[in-house]
Amino acid sequence: MADAQGRTWLATRWLRLNGPDRVAGVDLARGLAVLGMFAAHLLWIRDPFRWGEPSTWIAVVDGRSSILFATLAGVSIGLATGGGTPVRGERLRVARIRLGVRAAILWVLGVALILTGVPVYVILPAYALLFLLALPLLSLSARSLLMLAAVLALVMPFAQVALDELPLWRSPLGEALSLALGWHYPFTTWIAFLVAGLGVARAGVSRLPVQVGALAIGSALAAVAYGLDAASGLTAGDESSSYGGALWTARAHSSGLLEVIGSGGFALAVIGASLLACRTAVRWVVLPLRAVGAMPLTAYIGQLIVWAAVATAVLGAPGDLAGFRDLEPFWPLVGGTVVACTAWALLIGRGPFEWLVDRSSRLVADASADRLVR
Repeated sequence: MADAQGRTWLATRWLRLNGPDRVAGVDLARGLAVLGMFAAHLLWIRDPFRWGEPSTWIAVVDGRSSILFATLAGVSIGLATGGGTPVRGERLRVARIRLGVRAAILWVLGVALILTGVPVYVILPAYALLFLLALPLLSLSARSLLMLAAVLALVMPFAQVALDELPLWRSPLGEALSLALGWHYPFTTWIAFLVAGLGVARAGVSRLPVQVGALAIGSALAAVAYGLDAASGLTAGDESSSYGGALWTARAHSSGLLEVIGSGGFALAVIGASLLACRTAVRWVVLPLRAVGAMPLTAYIGQLIVWAAVATAVLGAPGDLAGFRDLEPFWPLVGGTVVACTAWALLIGRGPFEWLVDRSSRLVADASADRLVR
């Protein structure tokens, strides 16, 4: 009897990760985004990415991993709120409550991670704000969302240059506010990535034309934007000395027009390629990466907690970025994360932080529904 129950338990965990309700390609893309952010945090990346110089290719993770993360947030929100057919009526109200609660929890978790002193720009506060901005967009169609994403990507970088130059950011209050808002990933421009991902989800991520379109259109956008950046010949000095230079750049984390278009296109291409790859036997080869992508919040938080603990024990404080990178922690952390997430997914199920966020949002939504009934 116990043996039968054990087999049933394992079967349900396997089905949760590999069943028809799970979009394997989205999990793969999330896994790549998480490990890309690990690389951006933990590896020395001294030169910008250049196609003709393989020694610089590791720089592909810089900036692009976090933008892929933000775009996938939109895809995840879309899948959770009806996929190709957005929820309506009471289900929409409940979905908005749950998303609002998720945003609040992510913001608290983000602030807690900032307080550990680990020297990275924590993305969770920005994530939280993006979730709140998504609330009024949940009922829009794929066409409306993709058009809105295109407008935001073309318009907001013009405003972002001015917003980044506000004297507020150079004051003590501004520094604290920047961390609390996740301004390294400014929601004012990064909302374009989330809306694009939401639009892809509404278009139907399981449809072959959508997958091919994401790969083709994303690749074209990336090629055009990065090509224009290379052809411009602008230097870092030009970027810091003029409005035009700050706008017309693809530099990682600049939120310049060419970065938004190029890295946004890169994110769409990775999502499309991941979805197409998981139509084949590749989905079984990359199962460990998909397990990481099934619990990205746990993997992200776990990395920073381990970082804080190891750096404090070995270096005396968590804030020595150069010293921690010199310990060469990338491969141990990647290997540990992949093994831990795979074992957890197959033996236990949902990641602990994913469970916490989901359970909390459901409890608040249920309590709200009870009050309405009374």
